[in-house]
Amino acid sequence: MTERRYWFRAKRYGWGWGLPLTWEGWLAFAAVFVLIGVATWLFPLGIRPGAWMASVAILMALFTAVCWLTGEPLRWRWGGDRRP
Repeated sequence: MTERRYWFRAKRYGWGWGLPLTWEGWLAFAAVFVLIGVATWLFPLGIRPGAWMASVAILMALFTAVCWLTGEPLRWRWGGDRRP
């Protein structure tokens, strides 16, 4: 049986994910930053702030979905978990 390879490790304290573990995770992480840059170029904050906020909200929702599907399962963590 093959062990699942997670792209994102769960945070040690709290709820959520930390930095990526694999190249796929780093690629997704970098793509979000590039796409936010594209959104800033397409929808300048001084001219179209609503469009910029909507595009960034959509990007964050998509990135959260990627983390949810490819990251470690979430639960509240208090830091007691030992990691290798």
